[in-house]
Formats: sequence, C-alpha cells, structure tokens
Amino acid sequence: MASHLFVSSTRSFSCLSLILKPSPPLLGVKTLFSRSTRFPRTYKPLVRHGSNAHPKLLSALSSAPPVVAWKSSELSSARDDVVILGIETSCDDTAAAVVRGNGEILSQMVSSQADLLSRYGGVAPKMAEEAHSLVIDEVVQRALDNANLSGNDLSAVAVTIGPGLSLCLRVGVQKARKLAGRFNLPIVNVHHMEAHALVARLIERDLQFPFLALLISGGHNLLILAHELGHYLQLGTTIDDAIGEAYDKTARWLGLDMGKGGGPALEELALEGDANSINFSIPMRQHKDCNFSYAGLKTQVRVVMESKNISIENNPISSANSEDRRLRADIAASFQRVAVLHLEERCQRAIDWAIKIEPSIKHMVVSGGVASNKHVRARLRHVVETNDLQLICPPPSLCTDNGVMIAWTGIEHFLSGRFDPPPPADEPDDAMFELRPRWPLGEEYPKGKSEARSVKRARVHPSLTSMIQGSFQQQL
Repeated sequence: MASHLFVSSTRSFSCLSLILKPSPPLLGVKTLFSRSTRFPRTYKPLVRHGSNAHPKLLSALSSAPPVVAWKSSELSSARDDVVILGIETSCDDTAAAVVRGNGEILSQMVSSQADLLSRYGGVAPKMAEEAHSLVIDEVVQRALDNANLSGNDLSAVAVTIGPGLSLCLRVGVQKARKLAGRFNLPIVNVHHMEAHALVARLIERDLQFPFLALLISGGHNLLILAHELGHYLQLGTTIDDAIGEAYDKTARWLGLDMGKGGGPALEELALEGDANSINFSIPMRQHKDCNFSYAGLKTQVRVVMESKNISIENNPISSANSEDRRLRADIAASFQRVAVLHLEERCQRAIDWAIKIEPSIKHMVVSGGVASNKHVRARLRHVVETNDLQLICPPPSLCTDNGVMIAWTGIEHFLSGRFDPPPPADEPDDAMFELRPRWPLGEEYPKGKSEARSVKRARVHPSLTSMIQGSFQQQL
C-alpha cells in the first residue's frame, strides 16, 4: 500500500518542557490569550528542564495566580518557550508538525493516500485506517527528528479528535496518547474545523477576533463568525454534500486522474472549457439562509453526462477524442462556475449578517482543502473586497489537512489553559477514549437554521462552543 511522504524542516532549537499537575479550578482567570477566559481545568506546571525558560513564564505558571497579566514583550518571550507537536489523522492524510509558540514552524510531515483515493475513487475508511497505521510512527518520528527535538523537549501534544472518520481519528489519538504518556505531557484535543480557521492567525499575525470564516473541504462547508477563541457562531453549514465531495465525484465521472486529487484535476480541465455552455441551476436560491447543498448539482452533472452519452464508469479522459474532451471540459467549467456561485451567494449573505452582529469585523478567512482552488480564491476575493473586508487564505500547504494547523490550535488553547493532563504511561492499547466524529464547531445562529431538509443529527456531539461555555457556567 503506497503512500507519498512530503518533508519540510527548519533549524533546531532547545525548549522548555513542563510536567503539569492538576490544581483546583480557578474562577475569573485571565490568561495569555483570552480576554476573559474561565476554563474547565487549570494545571500547575513543574519545570523539568528550566535552564532556558523565561523566568516570568515559570513564575506565573508555577504559582497559578488568579490573574496572569502580561506585557507584550513578556508575552512574546513566554510564547518562545512553548513548543507543541500536532498530529492529524481525521481522514486521508497522516500529518504531524512541530510548531513553536511564536508561530515558527520547526517541521512538518504529510503522508498522502493519493494512491488509495485513485484506486477506490474516494476515501475507503478501513483502507484509510490501515494506511494511517502503517505510517503514523514514521511521520511523527520524522517530524520530531527534523525539528531536532525529542519528546522531552515538548510542552504538549495536540491531536485531532473530531470531526472525521472514527477509524482514522483513533489512529492519531492512540499515537498522541502513547507519546504524551511516555513523556508525561498534557494533551490538547483539537477540533479539526477550528484548526482550519485558526491557522490563518499563524500566517497573518494581524488577524484578531472577531472575524468571519468560510471553511470548505471534502466533508464540510461551514460559515462561522469567530467571536473569540473557542466561541463560534455557525451561520451556515452543509445540509447534504460538501463542495469538495462534489468536485471529487464530478472529476471521477469525467474520467480525470484522481492521483492529483479530484479538485485540482477538475480545475485544470475547466480552463479548457466554456463555463457558460451548460446552464446548471444554482442550488438553494429559494432559501434565504447561508446553508449549502451540492447533492442536486451532482445530480445535474450526471444527468447531463448521460444525455451526452458520456459514460461515468471506466472512461478515462486520456482515451477521449478531441470532441469528447472539449465536452467534458465544458461540463467541468460549467460545474465549477455554478458551484462557486453558490459559495459567493452564501458568503455575501453571511457577510451581511456578520457585520450586523459584529460591526468591528475586518477580515474573512477562507480555508480548507477547496480554498487551494485558484478560481475559488479569485471569486471570493471579489466578494470580500467589495464589502471592504480583507480576505485571508492560508497557503495551499496549510489549507489541506496538515499537522501545522493542529499544533497551532493546540498552542492557542494550551496558552489559554485548556488542555487535559498526561495520560497514564502504561495505558493499554485497547483503552477507551473519546472521539467526536460528528462534532459541530459553533452554536447555530437562529436565522441560519435550514428551511431545506434537515441536516442529519444522529450521534452529534455538543458543539465545541457549547462545551466550553458549559464548563464556564459550572464554575460560576
């Protein structure tokens, strides 16, 4: 079972490591990055290797006072002393990265399952789990080696626990807990979609809360208003299929090479076609909300292909004649035009809502795998700038699933006091731990409730926002 390993590394450094022990919860705590955060657990760290530690960081953390106030220079130095390993296995890429608290990416590794995607025409959960299991140890070890660090040098381990495929999530969480238990490190449980949003704060240091975010990937379309860290308002979501899944399925029907990914392959073919040649209907125009639907557009594509006598099975474009290729290019271009118009319309409404709720917003983040699409970026940039906002898109390597976004989100929450204590060093392989395959990010905006057929809600965990706010209320 083949995988492709991509490596990136930077220079090494030495870092403080902490052993954290639980202390009673503190009320009204104001910590490094939150404006008025009360968090569910507070831990008092004891220094293991303190020679290079910032003295104010050590003093503040070890004494755990009710209020930790920082000058900007002190905060910058404290951040330098934190380093977190991030592990991501939510779907079809095995990724790990080491990131310093000041945002320096020390290393990152991604093992792609492109061969499996091409072979099965999409993600096969059991095959994906096996692929993760085969490479997880190597990916994590090489991320540490390329940063010239060991587990002794880490402050914590961050890992995706949802949303995603439970079989795949389990591989990453088991590895994270084994490593954290061995080196007595705290665990930061990360929400995959929050990580897609927050990685923009790594690449754009001026990005402050509140901001609007569109998160688009193979499994998700999500519009959120980020009030502050851990506090999100869901303006719109996917009621059936996400845009990335629609791109992938359409690309497979068109006989494109899935080895490079369905989205990139379709975008490339669309450049050869006439985007106005086929009059696909824009989804959900009658619904005046910010929710998304791509199932109907997929059906339209299939109907057109059948009417044009284009086989959707075992018909690679490499064997198509010039006329057949042109027709497939027209379908690809027309599909992309309408798929992105659906994004534009929903984003415009979300901007209108967000400005009324938070008039101070200045930025809109677009992230997730589909945000790597150049046409998507160009069209959304026009919408955002027309509304006098600034568009922030992470580079393509940080839009697709990666360990950097998990490590950075771990840093944000770790420095705000949200983390779990180290797991037992002898935790058995079959130990039970929580995964959240279906896990909303924010609470639903009342005006954003879908009038279309309802989103599946079976076995959905409470949202990240409600869980954090609920823990605050318990301490009041």
